[in-house]
Amino acid sequence: MQRILITGGAGFIGSNLVHNLLESRPDVEIVNLDLLTYSGNAKNLEDLSSPERHHFVHGDICDHALVIRIMEKYQIDTIIHLAAESHVDRSIHNPGNFVHTNLVGTFELLEAARAYWIENERIPTSEVRFHHVSTDEVYGTLAPDDPAFAETNRLLPNSPYAATKAGSDHLVRAYGHTYGLPYLVTNCSNNYGPRQFPEKLIPLVIGRARRGETIPIYGDGGQIRDWLYVDDHCRAIQLVIEEGQVGHTYNIGGNVQITNLELVKQICSLLDELLPKSPWNPHSQLITFVPDRPGHDRRYAIDMSKIESLLGWMPKETLESGLRRTIRWYLENNEWLDAIENRETYSDWMEKNYGQRKGEV
Repeated sequence: MQRILITGGAGFIGSNLVHNLLESRPDVEIVNLDLLTYSGNAKNLEDLSSPERHHFVHGDICDHALVIRIMEKYQIDTIIHLAAESHVDRSIHNPGNFVHTNLVGTFELLEAARAYWIENERIPTSEVRFHHVSTDEVYGTLAPDDPAFAETNRLLPNSPYAATKAGSDHLVRAYGHTYGLPYLVTNCSNNYGPRQFPEKLIPLVIGRARRGETIPIYGDGGQIRDWLYVDDHCRAIQLVIEEGQVGHTYNIGGNVQITNLELVKQICSLLDELLPKSPWNPHSQLITFVPDRPGHDRRYAIDMSKIESLLGWMPKETLESGLRRTIRWYLENNEWLDAIENRETYSDWMEKNYGQRKGEV
């Protein structure tokens, strides 16, 4: 892992990974390929510790010729594939974008890796890795007493987003089996932390609460998720690439199971503490229950025993410590959040997704 191509490196997880790798690995050079769609943000790449080792390319992972040029110019030996459409609500409104980016985009990356590493033999396959970052949502949903998702679970996706991620997981495995492409897959739980686009639950709650706006909770708020702090996820990705067994999948979670309603109440409580002069204290008064989204999975949970026992990884952040760090970051970076929330495209999306859900249930 010397010359790394990170796709989607201006997005939430990708930009945090760029910061993390530049700080922890002084020997790596990073090429960052991002199309800068609505959730990509060049500001996420400011204040890098070693900007001279970071090369940004504004482009599309579906552009096969571009990916090949990047691999040849920088002699890429590691691909960390993070670029994806990832918001379930958006996949319900427009599944075609998810098929194009998550399936076709992964296919084009795999084809470029196969051409450069295997067919042209530019770098020995023992020295290259294709790391595909996926989600726990590919496994489907769990009943209250079901055991947590393990790597051996069948893929039973329930949303267009999850289906396209499951399809891309299958493509990666197929290229490993058919062509000998050295790959690794990680399936992570819900990430949170700095630089997350505010359509996702935690930054959405923080942004609306600080302005005294209602906080929408789908259904009864009893959906259970596992929450993973993004820095812990970045450490796990690096560890899996360095020490994981080629051809294997590793589940990464935060070792937390909590309902959405409990999570939002915890965020509100921390905001009460950090914003004692807010006119909207207690912020929990802003919670509003709205009609649920179609096909909403009830519970996710991650079995992390494989990565714990084989690689010795465990999350460092508790939910409380991670939330506190996250909330402080958003409160200290109001300009970053305001710039997104003031965009016409963002307000249009909020009205499209939540406008139809007015009226409590």
